[in-house]
Amino acid sequence: MLPKIIGWALIFYCGYCIFLFLMQRSILFPRNQIPYPSGTGIAIPGLEKTWLDTEFGKIETWYLPPLSGPQSRPAPVVIFGHGNGELIDYWPEALQNFNRMGIGLLLVEYPGYGRSSGTPSQKSITGTFVAAYDALSSREDVDPSRIILFGRSLGGGAVCALVRQRPSAALILMSTFTSVQSMAAKFLAPKFLIRDPFNNLEVIKDYKGPVLVIHGQNDSIIPFAHGASLHRAAKNSRLITYESGHNDCPPDWNQFWKDITLFLTDNKIIPGDNFG
Repeated sequence: MLPKIIGWALIFYCGYCIFLFLMQRSILFPRNQIPYPSGTGIAIPGLEKTWLDTEFGKIETWYLPPLSGPQSRPAPVVIFGHGNGELIDYWPEALQNFNRMGIGLLLVEYPGYGRSSGTPSQKSITGTFVAAYDALSSREDVDPSRIILFGRSLGGGAVCALVRQRPSAALILMSTFTSVQSMAAKFLAPKFLIRDPFNNLEVIKDYKGPVLVIHGQNDSIIPFAHGASLHRAAKNSRLITYESGHNDCPPDWNQFWKDITLFLTDNKIIPGDNFG
């Protein structure tokens, strides 16, 4: 009986692994389950909507220029990557304080998300962010030496993938995993089956710029241990923890902006009096 039990267990496990291999991108990129907002972005002052022609499809980006600071001087810019269950439409209002601080903000959509065409994968997302970075850094009103990469959840994987391709002044990771492989381990999935590993931990080990890691202590989706590991692996890192979970991080936006401002001023990316 024992050999039969082991045999059937192996058969079921192999079937389970095949199922995970085939379904993993639907789980990692649940783009078809995201509520689609209507009319978003219409009343945002200064919003520039741009379409990137990439080999992965036509991709939408939104750029919000600084609202303060000398207009004749190239400004720092944040490139933001959102979570896997979100769209760029969700973030202009939440992140508008970057603009008030004299910082531009570029929101990059993922292939296959929202109005963008294509199919999401690590390769297509990386290529999209590289294309968006190159278009942004060529602007006369942008200071290419002060480009900040900011990723939330899956967006941490997007900006860490960009780090390997392009320079940046700083990296901000909020509620981000060490790798998709480490997340898949709780599903008993072998590492070699993971098609989009997004190995942020390996990227962080080699990154020489300042890193800000923000993570909720009660995060049940991406446990706090991931944020702590990213912080320990970085050469120049600051860790900020909040009493929050995953989707309510940060719990206090006023405190969040104080923490962001301090990080950027300490690293001389913006002057100390830039926060309005």
